[in-house]
Amino acid sequence: MAATLTLPLRRRTLERDSEGCAIWREVHTTDQIAPEACALLLCDVWDQHWSRGAQGRLEAMVPRMDAVIRAARDAGMGIIHAPSDTMAHYAETPARQRAEWLPLATPPEPLAIEEPPLPIDDSDEGSDTAGDQPRRVWTRQHPGIWIDQERDIISDSGDEVYRFLQARGIQRLLIAGVHTNMCILHRSFAIVPMVRWGVPVALLRDLTDTMYNPARSPYVPHDEGTRLVLQYIEAFWCPTLTSGELLATLAATPQGG
Repeated sequence: MAATLTLPLRRRTLERDSEGCAIWREVHTTDQIAPEACALLLCDVWDQHWSRGAQGRLEAMVPRMDAVIRAARDAGMGIIHAPSDTMAHYAETPARQRAEWLPLATPPEPLAIEEPPLPIDDSDEGSDTAGDQPRRVWTRQHPGIWIDQERDIISDSGDEVYRFLQARGIQRLLIAGVHTNMCILHRSFAIVPMVRWGVPVALLRDLTDTMYNPARSPYVPHDEGTRLVLQYIEAFWCPTLTSGELLATLAATPQGG
């Protein structure tokens, strides 16, 4: 019997309570899927970031990200490294060339899905550390994330990622990386475009971060701002799961069938 992952997924749905008041409820489901039908995309995990706060939080996540990617790869999942604006660094690598040589596949007409406003104000670019000025300081993916040049692909193009998903028969795209309210949602390969193309997506909610300054609305601690954006994603865009849940189902799934 073929190996099957059981992905525990969390979403939020709008319902009515006993008094008829609208409330958001947390809903848990599972997705039964073969490892080979899953892919994990790592979004904008750069070597450097202009925000010191964002950089520090990312550094703390990188070892866990690398461990999860290695386990997913070993189980047969496709791995997509998507460090935007750094493709020149990888131009001659097999993983980058493999993405460029994928068979053509045209994405469908995007679904007309409304995009509600975010629950946080990130109009100041969201840095929580004083004196940081937005500028491009990244040159490559974080060196703490190993790239398997023989199996992975490197791309910052939504069209290329879609072609990879089609070529591999991917039925569920998992996403980790930064930042939930910006790149994770809006890059050409990220949640909003993929959902509008009809691609089933899920976010690893403990392997992400938000660009949010607590001095802006809704004036809550940074971690609470991240939690609010995660709830927004679960309500309007896609389910989430944790890296621990993914590792558990990978460990419980016999490799090779």
